[in-house]
Amino acid sequence: MGEVVVPVVAAEVEEAIDVGTPGASARREFERRQGKREERIRSKHPKLGGLFLALSDDPQSTKSWDVGAVGEERVGARLNELASESLRLLHDRRIPGTRANIDHIVVASSGVYVIDPKRYKGRPSLKVEGGLFRPREEKLLVGSRDCTKLVDGVLKQVDVVRGIVGDEIPVQGVLCFVDGDWPLIGGSFTTRDVAVLWPKKLYPKLQAEGSLSIDAVAELHRRLALGLPAA
Repeated sequence: MGEVVVPVVAAEVEEAIDVGTPGASARREFERRQGKREERIRSKHPKLGGLFLALSDDPQSTKSWDVGAVGEERVGARLNELASESLRLLHDRRIPGTRANIDHIVVASSGVYVIDPKRYKGRPSLKVEGGLFRPREEKLLVGSRDCTKLVDGVLKQVDVVRGIVGDEIPVQGVLCFVDGDWPLIGGSFTTRDVAVLWPKKLYPKLQAEGSLSIDAVAELHRRLALGLPAA
């Protein structure tokens, strides 16, 4: 494919852009839930509230927000180290009109990447059902757990990003399993155009050469920052 031309709307495209903070909204939600629990326990048990809190854990529904935030923070920190004129980042972007967000967007010379880090335990794998006599169906498994809905979620995010950058720009969805039980050789795969891999496999992919110029990368980054504000 030849060089992709992206029209630049103005010369002042280098205005300050809020690239966001990795894991910010997940971290806020964890702290909000933790604070509400502490307030509730101390209010119900004025004298022994502190002891109850010290001897008990947050519920799983609260801890999951901390687990998610840590995954986003770890991936985001490494992405920040890779940032350059030809590899630009946006973290924790709000999708207007919804409560959903996109964890990381990378604009590189090879295209735009929508990255969703996960800290699920177990080995990610692809299970294919159907074929000759019934429709082919691909399922994402992590261990024995059916996680196909994660692919659906990334594809929705990809559609949002594609609506901003246009159909001519390659947009790749990525599920990055930070704590997955990956094999020593191989292991990564693609399902329904979403790449499923781990951090060390992700970073070289983002740094691969492509057809977008530095100016095009900057303009796409600007468009996405305007269309998807920091959460």
